[in-house]
Amino acid sequence: MNFNFLSPVSDSVLAHNELLSMQALGRKLKIHSAQNGIPDLENVSIAIIGVLENRNDVNYIGEEFQLNEVRKAFYALYPGSWSAVVADLGDINKGETVEDTYFALKTTVSILIQKKIIPIILGGSQDLTYAIYRAYDNLKPMVNIVNVDSRFDLGDSTKPIKNNSFIGKIILDEPYNLFNYAALGYQTYFNSQEEIDLMERLYFEAYRLGEVSNDITIVEPAMRDANIVSVDLGAVKASEVSLKQRLSPNGLDGKEICAIARYAGISNKVTSFGIFEYKPSYDDEVTSMLISQMLWYFIEGYNCRVIDDEFVNDNNHQKFTALTSSEELVFYKSTKTGRWWIEIPFLANVNNKLKKHTLLSCTHKDYLDACNDKIPERWYKAYQKNSV
Repeated sequence: MNFNFLSPVSDSVLAHNELLSMQALGRKLKIHSAQNGIPDLENVSIAIIGVLENRNDVNYIGEEFQLNEVRKAFYALYPGSWSAVVADLGDINKGETVEDTYFALKTTVSILIQKKIIPIILGGSQDLTYAIYRAYDNLKPMVNIVNVDSRFDLGDSTKPIKNNSFIGKIILDEPYNLFNYAALGYQTYFNSQEEIDLMERLYFEAYRLGEVSNDITIVEPAMRDANIVSVDLGAVKASEVSLKQRLSPNGLDGKEICAIARYAGISNKVTSFGIFEYKPSYDDEVTSMLISQMLWYFIEGYNCRVIDDEFVNDNNHQKFTALTSSEELVFYKSTKTGRWWIEIPFLANVNNKLKKHTLLSCTHKDYLDACNDKIPERWYKAYQKNSV
């Protein structure tokens, strides 16, 4: 196994772990330590990796950071009634260059996904999402990304990659593997009108903070179709985090960000999950506790996964047809979970890469809207994307 890039969890964290109750999470993890090396990954479902890279942060001024406080907070929590085995594989340190770090992360994520292990990446700057996306190059023909962020991060893709422009790079760099991009919790005043217009033109999905806070369940269909989920801690409002983390008085609260992490865990398609833009400060406890609770909820969600999207057996779903003035829309509802899907009609001349995407996750409300002659927006965007 080529995990040469990973350095072990620090001895201070392991010493702290020894003092915890035998029921605590830290005592049940498989941990990469200097003494015992990389743990055996047999039966492991989820692996945590820290990436200590923040040089492509637009505000980078040479500061270092580490994840010891996050680990201490996470290890001290108690697990739910989980069957999944979780490992902590330690950290990827800064490479000679940022590209070296990207290469290490891409390689590590790719190995884990091939072993059917979900990597949870705890990172510095959010441009690391680009390296995670590239790990899928030889694994999946088309990738869906969900970004929980107050900004779209499209940026100026003619310039070198930064944590505010990595999505632009993902869209424009070959190979073109991005099928859908969804931004959750964006705040309009942080995004230029050009970026908002570009999101519209590309038929990408964007959910405003107000919409998400008003009804957190609207993010579930986007999560259900996502492969990569990337969370920018800047999406969380200032009152929920510690000193250096405070970016905006408005944002998602702790309950909402944990609910989003749980939706990501429940999704059968999510195969990597990242939390980025962690900036420790001397009053760090709140942010490290919030991150550890997000991890907890992701793992909790993972343990609640139900395979309900294989439509070969008619007993597992009900089929509904809604007639609108312009389209006949076909919906499926899982009898196991009550989740809904909508069929996207296929155009004969379209790229065959998209055959997997004939069914799109949706909500019961989308079905009710269609019955009232209102085309669901997710369906419309997916349909337009296929027609281009």
